[in-house]
Amino acid sequence: MEKLTKILAQIQTVDFSLAEAAQSRLDNLTKPQASLGRLEELAKQVVLITGTLTPCLEKKVIFTMAGDHGVCEEGVSLFSTDVTPQMVYNFIRGKAGINVLANHTGAKVIVVDMGVAIDLEPQPGLVIKKVGYGTKNISNGPAMSRDEAILCIERGIEAFEQELEANGLDICGCGDMGIGNTTPSSAIVAAITGAAIEEITGRGTGIGDTAWLKKVAVIKNALAINQPDPTDGIDVLAKVGGFEIGGLCGMILASAANRKPVVIDGFISTAAALIAYLLKPVAIQYMIAGHASVERGQQAALRMMGIHPVLDLQMRLGEGTGAALAMGIVDAGVKILTQMATFGEAGVSEANR
Repeated sequence: MEKLTKILAQIQTVDFSLAEAAQSRLDNLTKPQASLGRLEELAKQVVLITGTLTPCLEKKVIFTMAGDHGVCEEGVSLFSTDVTPQMVYNFIRGKAGINVLANHTGAKVIVVDMGVAIDLEPQPGLVIKKVGYGTKNISNGPAMSRDEAILCIERGIEAFEQELEANGLDICGCGDMGIGNTTPSSAIVAAITGAAIEEITGRGTGIGDTAWLKKVAVIKNALAINQPDPTDGIDVLAKVGGFEIGGLCGMILASAANRKPVVIDGFISTAAALIAYLLKPVAIQYMIAGHASVERGQQAALRMMGIHPVLDLQMRLGEGTGAALAMGIVDAGVKILTQMATFGEAGVSEANR
C-alpha cells in the first residue's frame, strides 16, 4: 500500500497558470480562432499537464496488460482462455492489431503479464508483473483479495516507472488483453455508476443473444454476491475486477503523478480509468479518452468522469488500438501549437476584430 499511497499523494492539479498563454498562442496562429477545434483543446490540455508551452510527444508508449478471468467458466466469451497467452505472444512478435497501429503512430508497445493463467516465457518486449494465475470466478465470490487488488495497482505503477526511468516517455496509452474481460468491466461500471446492467453489457467477442442473457445474469449475480462498495475503488476491483484492469489503473495513476498525458483506450481501459478516478478524482485532468467503443458500457463511465472521446471509429478490439490512433491526433494538436506560425511570426495580416 505504501507505493500506492505515495503515488496518490503525488498527483496534483494540472498547471492552470499556463492556460492563458497557451490560449493566446492558439488564438494568434495563422488561422481563424478555434478553427482547429478539438486539436486546439488537446494541445492546451497537454500544456497544462506537462507544465510547458513547448511540449514534445516524441516518445509514445502503449502499455498492453494481460490477465485471465475465472468468470470465463460461465461461458461469457466465444473464446477460451487459451487465447490470452496466444495473443500475448502475437503482440510480442509484432503481428497483432496493436502492433500495426502503434507502428503507424510511432509508439512502442510494452506487453505486461499481470495475471495470465500460465507462465509465459520471459523474452524481450514482455514485462512480468504477474499477481496470480487468473482471477477467481466473480459469480461465486470475489475476483481477488483486497491485498491482491492493491498489489496489481502497484505493479502497474512499477511497469510505468521502470519504462520512464529506463527509456523515458512523453505520452502513454493503455490497452488490454484478457478473454472474458468485458464481463468484469461491465460489473465495475455498473457497480460504480449505478447504471442498469442490461444497458452497459455488450457483446464482447461477438456473443449471440443466449450468451448475452447469460452474461447479464452472471454480472447481476456477481454484484449481488459480492456487494462492492461503489465509493471504494479498491473494493470494486477486488470484488469484480481483473488483474490487468488493476494494472492499468496503476499505470494511469503513475502517469498522472509524473505529469504525463495518458490516452485511455476502449471499454476495459475505461473501467480501469474509472477506478483510478475514484481513487484520485483530480487524475481525470491527465486523461484523454482515445475513442468511443462499440461496447456501450464505456459511455456510462465516460459520462461519470466527464470526458469525451477523440475518435469514433466503431471499434471494440481493445489491445490499445484506439489509444494508439488517438495518440497521433494528440501529437498533431501539439505540433499545431508548437510548429505553426503566429500572424506576427509569419507577417500575415490579422483579421479585423
